[in-house]
Amino acid sequence: MRRQKGDVPLLNPNRRRFHTVCLAVLFLAACGGRGRQSDSASFVESKTMGLPPTEKGREVVLYALSLLDTGYRFGGKNPQAGFDCSGMVSYIYAQAAGVKVSGSAADIARQGTPIGRDQLRPGDLVFFNTLNRPLSHVGIYIGDNRFIHAPSTSGQVRIDNLGSRYFAKRFEAARTYLD
Repeated sequence: MRRQKGDVPLLNPNRRRFHTVCLAVLFLAACGGRGRQSDSASFVESKTMGLPPTEKGREVVLYALSLLDTGYRFGGKNPQAGFDCSGMVSYIYAQAAGVKVSGSAADIARQGTPIGRDQLRPGDLVFFNTLNRPLSHVGIYIGDNRFIHAPSTSGQVRIDNLGSRYFAKRFEAARTYLD
């Protein structure tokens, strides 16, 4: 369908989702407060399928959301070079929570505290078998059954749903580093 003069272009679904997430981040940042439960905490908790988030968990999620659309690069460990999945998790945990995690996705899984899927809180880690190899991919749970990760297939950091056909079949474990 050709656009006519005066037509307003529509955002594609990925760009619209990116704008929605940006607005949520701005809302959370504007409403945040230290030392008390703020409106932003209530907002994040209402979007959580599992347990309420910790303060560090909220910080991890907000920092992760700020890196949406960062490019993918195998072995990448910072936003300037691009990220792979484990490099993204290591970078975000160090910057947002002061927690050191390192190695491959499988290494990160071995170092974390195992939790059940029903115990997930924003900021916890989710692991998948995406390469016919156990614990070959990692992402950060953000609440509402969603996670942020750096998949090689899309070429950029993005949000996906744990219940999607692809990830539901490949989900293997959840770990926390934030207790």
